[in-house]
Amino acid sequence: MKKYLIVVAGGKGTRMGGEMPKQFQLLCDKPVVMVTLERLHTIDPTMQLILVLPAEHIELWKELCKEYSFAVPLILTQGGATRFHSVQNGLAQIDDLEEAIVGVHDGVRPFVSEKVLDECFREAWTHGAAIPMINLQDSLRHIVGVNGVTEVVPRDRYRLVQTPQVFKLSLLRRAYEQRFTESFTDDASVVEALGEQIVGVEGNNENIKLTTPFDLMIAKTLMECSKPQQEI
Repeated sequence: MKKYLIVVAGGKGTRMGGEMPKQFQLLCDKPVVMVTLERLHTIDPTMQLILVLPAEHIELWKELCKEYSFAVPLILTQGGATRFHSVQNGLAQIDDLEEAIVGVHDGVRPFVSEKVLDECFREAWTHGAAIPMINLQDSLRHIVGVNGVTEVVPRDRYRLVQTPQVFKLSLLRRAYEQRFTESFTDDASVVEALGEQIVGVEGNNENIKLTTPFDLMIAKTLMECSKPQQEI
């Protein structure tokens, strides 16, 4: 089974703050997206990585690769006007005519587990489409009217969605031939628009998306906790 993983890293990171886009901000002395790519390559060195960056960040990326001696093998391509178009550009880099499996992952999710990645690829090969999800920990309410009126929603009927979202290559190609609409919030929603069903895989809670300074603080703690403990 040939495996591809498109890593999209096109956000401007306005909620993260700072001059540097969030995917290039440092996580324990290394740009976040490099931490993500190194983890993915470590989990499965045979998986072909495709990195999608905005055109204006390509030169910055090349400079950072030299600065940090980054050597993970990958295909680099530029993104589009939206995430949808960036994934289209990533798919265009795959010339495989045989059936394969392709995932799409956020460049600012550096903590996906090996178990989740393996299960997403395995379930996608069997069912066509698989995404990682986690349970909600907090209560959930629905706004039903003006003046802040709300009603409780059974949280056991809902899940939080993560990446990588993984599909058979032929299915994802067909899905991304559709015309873009604002309802396409992720890859699963694009595939679902074809009438296809999406299988859920249990995600890992550490697989957070780094969007705010608070997220980055949590990520730094996770990185510290994952380091081997020195003997006393």
